[in-house]
Amino acid sequence: MEEFARKHAQLREDLLTQGDRVVAHAMNAVESFFGNDSELASKVVEADRLIDRADIDIERASIQLLMRSPDKEYDIRSVFTIVKINNELERIADCGVNIAESSQSYEADRPKSGTFEVMANSVIGMVRDANRAMRNRDQELARRVLDFDDTIDRFRTEVVRLVQTAVKDGTMPLEDALELLNVNRSLERMADHCTNICEQLIYLESGKIVRHLSSGWTMPAPPEQDS
Repeated sequence: MEEFARKHAQLREDLLTQGDRVVAHAMNAVESFFGNDSELASKVVEADRLIDRADIDIERASIQLLMRSPDKEYDIRSVFTIVKINNELERIADCGVNIAESSQSYEADRPKSGTFEVMANSVIGMVRDANRAMRNRDQELARRVLDFDDTIDRFRTEVVRLVQTAVKDGTMPLEDALELLNVNRSLERMADHCTNICEQLIYLESGKIVRHLSSGWTMPAPPEQDS
């Protein structure tokens, strides 16, 4: 199993590199929007190609690793978790592309303060923390990311209300409102993907399944054992 361990360590390192890449991608996407930086937005769109290639490479390497038939539960769980986290990272990058493309289409002055900017900064914080939790196998930090998801949902609802009000009173053209709502939706989805990453991390390290809880994040019971 020494060869499995070596290839697994390389696969994990590739995932961590992808995580760092996606954090930078998300930060640049948000900066391109709030900074009205069309050149940076174009770089975000272009950079997504590298992330997509790495996504495919990691998935292929994961399949090859499973073909070595690991016999330890943690090793099997780890490879499956890498595949799932890899997918969530790629989707965060897709959200970044959506934000960058909206930046190129949005013609009004950028929101410089208030709920929308706080939401964007908070989501970037979640992306950073999810990535750091993954790197350090930090379950406590992962739980804090999960705890913050409800706050992002409240931000999203408030932004929708503010945009609707601006359209109704004539201070925001409908086209700009639609782009802002697209950015708002992309930010919310970034946060959702961060929670998915943290749920997978907790599952990997503890065996506890914390997804699909209708009431939100709660401390899960230990996994049931087959009788």
